[in-house]
Amino acid sequence: MAIATIMTVAVSCNSKKEAPKEEKPKILVLYYSQTSNTKAVAQEIATRLEADMEEIVMVKPYDGDFQATIERCLQERAQGVIPEIKPIAADIASYDVIFIGYPVWFGTYAPPVTAFINNTDLSGKKIVPFCTFGSGGLESSVKDLKENEPNAEVMQGYGIRAARLEAMPQEVDQFLKANGFIEGEYTQLDEFPEQHEVSEEEVAIFEAAVGDYPMIHAKATTVASRTIPEGVEYLFTAVDLPREDNPKMPPAGEMQVYVTVAEGANPIFTKVIR
Repeated sequence: MAIATIMTVAVSCNSKKEAPKEEKPKILVLYYSQTSNTKAVAQEIATRLEADMEEIVMVKPYDGDFQATIERCLQERAQGVIPEIKPIAADIASYDVIFIGYPVWFGTYAPPVTAFINNTDLSGKKIVPFCTFGSGGLESSVKDLKENEPNAEVMQGYGIRAARLEAMPQEVDQFLKANGFIEGEYTQLDEFPEQHEVSEEEVAIFEAAVGDYPMIHAKATTVASRTIPEGVEYLFTAVDLPREDNPKMPPAGEMQVYVTVAEGANPIFTKVIR
């Protein structure tokens, strides 16, 4: 009986030692960047996750200024042309999670990312979008990703205005912790309460946040606010106003504008959802 007991204990100990460890998912941070803004986000994510990183490189880069790039994109869109990219060196099939980064152009991911998506099977992968933008486009680009990759798990992702890039490291840290990619404490924000009609003070906050941004010409109608670690965050509902400088341009309709007022700082809008 003593021998049997010893053997049972030994087997039990060996079973514990031989229990398979849960393997960490293999992660790739893949990105396209023209002005290095998206590259900065990619580097931050890859560093924090100790992940592999690769850049999407065009065969014929957009090497002009902003206006030249816009004109070329418009021409390509009119002709149904997707720019060619160089082959991806990473073995996509070997990764479990792929972070895909891009600037938002025309409300969605930039054309080089379209080229990658069109030519790559991402079925069964977990896709984490991240992007930089002038005013917004995370939500619309994620919607396009989900439509084009129906067999992948596409997360809501992370986006930031290029004008707010200094806030990116802290926001990336919170995003990765909130979604379980790294351990640590993060702030769980309360939901916005029901919106109410804007007051004169809230109108002033809205106008101070968007007044110098040429792509927003709107009037705030309702608002809700919540406390955040930096101060107060507002969610405005606004409607486009006719443009005196371009009366033929039709109003884009209703939009949601997120505005942050940090303690001792001026209001700044963080994103627009149209």
